[in-house]
Amino acid sequence: MNITTESIQIPLEGGGTMGGYLARPDDREARPAILVFMEIFGINSHIRDVAERLAREGYVALAPDYFQRTGPGVEYGYDDEGMERGMALLGALKADEMISDVDAAIAWLEARTDVQSERIGAIGFCIGGQMAYLSACETSVCCVASFYGGGIAAPAGPGGAESTIGRTGKIKGRILCLFGEEDGYIPPEQVAAISAALKDAGVNHETVVYPGADHGFFCDQRESYQQAAATDAWDRVKALFAAELRGDR
Repeated sequence: MNITTESIQIPLEGGGTMGGYLARPDDREARPAILVFMEIFGINSHIRDVAERLAREGYVALAPDYFQRTGPGVEYGYDDEGMERGMALLGALKADEMISDVDAAIAWLEARTDVQSERIGAIGFCIGGQMAYLSACETSVCCVASFYGGGIAAPAGPGGAESTIGRTGKIKGRILCLFGEEDGYIPPEQVAAISAALKDAGVNHETVVYPGADHGFFCDQRESYQQAAATDAWDRVKALFAAELRGDR
């Protein structure tokens, strides 16, 4: 499928804008949309590639720059310098502002004629995986894929807010959570806590732990990339969005 990509600006409540990267089929037919939440490295080539892959599957994909308050437009590599700079921006995030940014991105998508406004999902990686989970709890997205969502099971949410796992009972849609068995950032007890919270809340969910996989296993630019896990995860993501956004059951 032929696609079109562009950098865009999303109006924010109270003034100002948030940057973003948009990838969409070039036929402009009304289609479901998917928010793509970045890692701490910004909207880099990996995140743009994910958005483009989703667009080729027939979705309007939008990656919002939720570092817009403290590091707008950053794009870091997967090296020590990128990690250090990204972690500094991660530490400045606040849950309420993250939720507000998601709402702004959803409103921007809903106003487009090429988006089916009632069919918006989300996917995210690392802190973006937590943002995807948080979005499932606090916004109107109808389905979510969360890759190695760091901090979901932490005692407090970003900026010291209510914990993300503590909001699980608010989830109304379907959620897919994907983890690596060897992920030192998300130990097995945290994965178990997330799975238990989803089960106890009666959420339509699936939790997958890939043997031998580390944090970042989906990204082919990282040393931790694991092709088998990444391929299986992508198949599950496509099935999730096809079922929940297109109704292909």
